[in-house]
Amino acid sequence: MARARDFSVTELPGATLVSMLVFVALYAPILVLIVYSFNAGESVAVWGGWSLDWYRAAWANDQVKEATWVSLKVATGAAVLSTALATMAALGTTRRPAFRGQTFVYVMINQPLMVPEIVTAVALLLVTAAIKKATGYTGLGYLIVAHAAFCIPFAYLPIRARLEGMDLTLETAAADLYASRWQTFRRVTLPLLMPGILAGAMLAFVTSLDDVVITEFIKSPGQDTLPTYMLGQLRRAMKPDVNAISTLLLALTLVLLSAFFLLTRKRK
Repeated sequence: MARARDFSVTELPGATLVSMLVFVALYAPILVLIVYSFNAGESVAVWGGWSLDWYRAAWANDQVKEATWVSLKVATGAAVLSTALATMAALGTTRRPAFRGQTFVYVMINQPLMVPEIVTAVALLLVTAAIKKATGYTGLGYLIVAHAAFCIPFAYLPIRARLEGMDLTLETAAADLYASRWQTFRRVTLPLLMPGILAGAMLAFVTSLDDVVITEFIKSPGQDTLPTYMLGQLRRAMKPDVNAISTLLLALTLVLLSAFFLLTRKRK
């Protein structure tokens, strides 16, 4: 008997059409946003020709500069803190034999991915509000810690994946040559793990940079990040400079995600 052909979803009737419609639905609005960021007119819905005026307006806007600076400080702090914690968590869950409750530990580390973000935001609000009342401190530290708590699983996953793909031979050889645990980690494990750490840090940075929900709940007056500033503009009179800012954010995100892909792809 002739062997039955392997099933392929691409051979189903209409599969190509459905795929094309999905891609159009996903990316057509983004393309429209990019095109209208070069609109010369003052309307976000009426095309008035090509121009860079709204990029210049965004560059000259002091509020945009301040919000961008706050976003970069918070995202950098959150990325550093969450990556450090994620690295320790990944080492603690992969560089040891399986233990009782390991699945529960995985669930707790990845909890922010499974729980609705609004729930995490409300929980963090309750904690930070109590601390603010007790200490009187209202600085950016709350935003950095809150973002780091949310970004830990985003940093943890690529770091853990990197560790699981690393051979223990070199670390065992270092131990056989009387290297201490710290020397083995610093000279062998850490250099091999660095691509995963950088990938996790970039993913955490992008996640923090784009966050709106947690920022809206945690921030104090005068601590608008770029996404919350844009949200505030949309609540008032939307100007085309929002399109320009969104396009620049998209470009930065694509650059970082491309770097993340290059660092995490498997090399032959």
